[in-house]
Amino acid sequence: MNDKTTHFGFQKVAESEKASKVRGVFSSVASSYDVMNDLMSFGLHRLWKAFTVQIAGVRAGDRVLDVAGGTADLSLAFAKKVGPTGQVWLTDINHAMLSRGRDRVVDKGFLLPVAQCDAEKLPFPDNHFDCVTVAFGLRNMTHKDQAIAEMRRVLKPGGRLLVLEFSKVWKPLAPAYDFYSFKLLPMMGEKVARDADSYRYLAESIRMHPDQESLKTLMEEAGLSRVEYFNMTAGVVALHRGYKL
Repeated sequence: MNDKTTHFGFQKVAESEKASKVRGVFSSVASSYDVMNDLMSFGLHRLWKAFTVQIAGVRAGDRVLDVAGGTADLSLAFAKKVGPTGQVWLTDINHAMLSRGRDRVVDKGFLLPVAQCDAEKLPFPDNHFDCVTVAFGLRNMTHKDQAIAEMRRVLKPGGRLLVLEFSKVWKPLAPAYDFYSFKLLPMMGEKVARDADSYRYLAESIRMHPDQESLKTLMEEAGLSRVEYFNMTAGVVALHRGYKL
């Protein structure tokens, strides 16, 4: 019997339970996910994602894998970059989120391949993609090191992994950020999504996620090279980029 534990927000839970608990959170918020993203980030998530697409350097004909792609913001942006000769895969472990992403992709006039899969066990061959991205999904994964290793595995030599995630905010702003995260955010979640608990988990999961330097080390230990990160909005979010050489 596996009695290993991991974090679900500030709670300690059995590793075998975390995936189902995370699934419950995102199934609950899927219908209001895009609206809440705009509200809780004051629209800044659009700029963070636009910067990610710019830094990715994706070109026509490239193959791109969007891990934990949710409602497909990045997949849609990359589809425009790679054009008809390229390919973008939209993936997510959560059926409710993936369904919304798939519908949105079709509504925008794109026919992208879609797969429901676990980032820790990607169903793709070695050395297949020019670029792999994961935006605001890594912190929800039980074994982050395994997920990063899998993303590296499916990259072609010379390919790059980009991780966009909440990170460690600039210390002088920490008290105000904590007040917003633990007081205002759950209130917004209750009013808009009728779910304060899921947004309380969001705030907690951010605090339990590795900071900028720790995530950089994780990526290097997984075999990625030239790892660097870019802080945005005073460290509220960081974009990490590493290469498979």
